[in-house]
Amino acid sequence: MKLFCLINLFFTSIILSQNMQIHYDFTKNRKYVTTTLEMYKPDEYGATFWFADFDYNDNIESKSISLAYWEIARYLTIPSKTNLSASIQYNDGVMAGVGGLGSIWLTGLSYSTNYSGFNLSSDLLFRKKGGNNGYQLTFVWFRTLLQNKLVISGYFDYWVSRFDSINDYVVLTEPQIWYNINNRLMVGSEIEISKNFLQSEDIKIYPTIAFKWTF
Repeated sequence: MKLFCLINLFFTSIILSQNMQIHYDFTKNRKYVTTTLEMYKPDEYGATFWFADFDYNDNIESKSISLAYWEIARYLTIPSKTNLSASIQYNDGVMAGVGGLGSIWLTGLSYSTNYSGFNLSSDLLFRKKGGNNGYQLTFVWFRTLLQNKLVISGYFDYWVSRFDSINDYVVLTEPQIWYNINNRLMVGSEIEISKNFLQSEDIKIYPTIAFKWTF
């Protein structure tokens, strides 16, 4: 349940910057829970963001952890360049029956804009996985509606890497919608849409129902 961004946390999370999400994937042949932990911390030099995902689908009876994945990103504000930051990022994970997913390093630039309350962040990144090099383009959006009761957020990734895809490129997006119950608890949904992801050429669509607790 990747939420790779600095603006994807609800506005109250500037202070309450940690959250936990519980997603239930109800599509055929999946039907399992994923938990996500996120932290966002700004400072005088920029900001740090990380998240960790855990899928609970190891077997039918125990439903123990079958996948663990995390990303961490450091953003450094570029002096005199409004809304422009330099970034270095690291991704890694492990899957039951597969082993390590491979460490990935990314570095590049991030630019954030705001259009009448619609926040958009754009990253252009150099991507390195083992001896394979590529690039990644990421867009992240965030918008509150109905006096902050409704939150629309998500991201879109496009990357080119022969190591990750049999067709050299991967498209992955996860739009989310949340209803804010009391500034700490939200209920909502996420839809994962992918193409050429995890060695599959097909377009995959996986919706979830979810809760988010900010603490």
